[in-house]
Amino acid sequence: MPASIENWAGQIRSGEVRALSRAVSAIENHAPEAEELLREIFPYTGRAYRIGITGAPGTGKSTLVDRLASQYRIERKTVGIIAVDPSSPFTGGAILGDRIRMQGHAADCGIFIRSMATRGFLGGLAQAAGDAALLLDAAGKQMILLETVGVGQGEIEVVRFADCTVVVLTPGMGDDIQNLKAGLMEIGDILVLNKFDREGAQRFEQQLTAILQIAPERDGWKPPIVRTVATEGKGIEEFAQQIALFREYFDRPERRRARELSYWKQWLLRLLQASLLERVGRHIDEAQLEALATEVAGRRKDPYSAVTEMIADSGMADKLDQAGANS
Repeated sequence: MPASIENWAGQIRSGEVRALSRAVSAIENHAPEAEELLREIFPYTGRAYRIGITGAPGTGKSTLVDRLASQYRIERKTVGIIAVDPSSPFTGGAILGDRIRMQGHAADCGIFIRSMATRGFLGGLAQAAGDAALLLDAAGKQMILLETVGVGQGEIEVVRFADCTVVVLTPGMGDDIQNLKAGLMEIGDILVLNKFDREGAQRFEQQLTAILQIAPERDGWKPPIVRTVATEGKGIEEFAQQIALFREYFDRPERRRARELSYWKQWLLRLLQASLLERVGRHIDEAQLEALATEVAGRRKDPYSAVTEMIADSGMADKLDQAGANS
């Protein structure tokens, strides 16, 4: 392994901000050295606690993350924040930047904040966010907050990256209950009713409570409802306490082992998909892709046959068949 990668990994492990920033950029840009760096730092991960914060747009997730980070700093815990923003349609980069968000933490060396672009990934989290969380883990960040773009049912993907998933809701937004029915309730370990000072908040809380009564428990855990007014810092301490209670509840060896196994199964499948797609993509040029798309658009070829053709042209089909025969 090149000494530069070892040195870089050592700088990350010592918490050097510039080294960490360069590493996240390398992951986002699919730089050749990124995978080698991740291999080097992986043995030093597994200590951080990942909290996914999701919900519909306008629920105040960013403010909630900002306040929660401040609470953890009061508790003398180091924090890493990955704020996943919509991709720019022109550059592919994050429309909102980390310099715009959470400027009050800029001088705090105990907090690392990074905005990342979704780059078309529909789960709300950038595909690189999981790798970035590994970097923050290796850098010694104790609490990692993953804030998603808030695109509705697709946010279910966040649960695959988080140890604890928080669903943020706001009274007065008519689609919130519908979102819960669509799947958010199924992944929420904690429900935060933000902007509780709004009219109709108590009625909305009653509706949530009624839904929770019929929702199935997961390993005996019933998601609590936390009232917050993030802009005023109200309810943030209780929010942090509920996360701590959830973490303690699932910190028993058999539960922790089951969640960790499930987490890495999903991670390996996602990594496998990305790797196969990349390998096939190396053998498909733009002209061939356009030619096949033209045939499909003209109904001269069906899309399934087109994909089979691309896989065959890449040589991956033969390799997979050979691997199956050898096994």
